[in-house]
Amino acid sequence: MSDLRRFLVLLLCFCLTVLPVQAAGEEKLVAITFDDGPSGRFTRRLLEGLEERSAKATFLLCGYRMEQYPELTEQIFNSGHEIGIHGYSHASMQDMCQNDVSQEIKDTMALLPEGCEVSFLRPPGGLCGKQIQTAAEKFGLSILHWSVDPKDWCIHDPQVIEKEVLSHVADGDIILLHDMSDSSVDAALVIVDELQDQGFRCVTASELAQARNVTLVPGEKFARFAKKEPDSK
Repeated sequence: MSDLRRFLVLLLCFCLTVLPVQAAGEEKLVAITFDDGPSGRFTRRLLEGLEERSAKATFLLCGYRMEQYPELTEQIFNSGHEIGIHGYSHASMQDMCQNDVSQEIKDTMALLPEGCEVSFLRPPGGLCGKQIQTAAEKFGLSILHWSVDPKDWCIHDPQVIEKEVLSHVADGDIILLHDMSDSSVDAALVIVDELQDQGFRCVTASELAQARNVTLVPGEKFARFAKKEPDSK
């Protein structure tokens, strides 16, 4: 009987020490990103919902909206979310020269909360020409694209948005959403609930990159941060 007890104690110690390490290594992560804000009551409700769920996100903000809602910009930052640059005017950067793209970035960065450092630029529409990459590199910004896009900006049915995301999402994905309507916010919070029920953790894009040991290179474009496959021998 003493041998059995000794075996059970050893088994318990093994479970307490080894299993958590394995679980951490297998953790499923996604980054949910929100474009075009801040946008008043929609962003406020979204921030409240994310806080209730202990979920983090990345907000790609427009400069002119940051001027309209400076308190929300501060709240996003102070709540532990990540802020990225979406341009000042939301005009297509694809049609701009490099100097104009740089000015869009510079004007937006001037409105960031004190102590806020940014890693990403997301050009409006995701269009990314050479002049955009060069300007981003100048400011030390990587280009943040996405791997899951439910087109919530034109679909105003939360259930359709939810289904489109949840049927395609996988570990390491970057999800594109907007905090510009009730339907998008409704869908976003249900998506977070469903993902958490499936064992996902919602983190910022920078946290996801770090967890996947990806070095963010200024001017380079990233659409997802998947786990690296071990080298075959």
